[in-house]
Amino acid sequence: MATPEMSAHVHPSADVDEGIEIGDGTRIWHLCQVRRGARIGKGCVLGRGVFVDADVHIGDNCKIQNYACVYQGVELADGVFVGPHACFTNDKMPRAINPDGTSKGPDDWIISRTRVEYGAAIGANATVVCGTVVGRWAVVAAGSVVTKDVPDHAIVAGSPARVRGWICACGQRHEDQELARTCCPAEGS
Repeated sequence: MATPEMSAHVHPSADVDEGIEIGDGTRIWHLCQVRRGARIGKGCVLGRGVFVDADVHIGDNCKIQNYACVYQGVELADGVFVGPHACFTNDKMPRAINPDGTSKGPDDWIISRTRVEYGAAIGANATVVCGTVVGRWAVVAAGSVVTKDVPDHAIVAGSPARVRGWICACGQRHEDQELARTCCPAEGS
């Protein structure tokens, strides 16, 4: 039996579908919505108004800030930070209707997968376009639009996001990727 410190906390105003996997110590706050099939790891924090779509996988110790949207097809590895109002897309060719004018249904579109690797951070109001991978310990600057894969330890910014520098696990900026990768003893092990 889980102790009170170990069990998950779901605020009464959150809308969490039945059968969701929620790890010990996770906190889901005001007005969040978590849909069927989602898996949320241990020690996570989902801030006010976060949307987690069906079948999304969130690793342990992730922090997802207020009003971020994590749509179907997205996987967040352990230790990922998602800033407020960040958005992950999941359809490369979005349309509301088919060519004949009928409404698109679930079988009329293809989900593109997106993965954010261990320890990465997505800044406030950033958009991560589907089909991309954000590398380990990478940082996506606030307001950026990620349209292609982000290398491990990269700092990317802009629209479209481009590499602007390199960063180690502890947050120190470096001149090249190898210095960023080897700076922190834990990362080199």
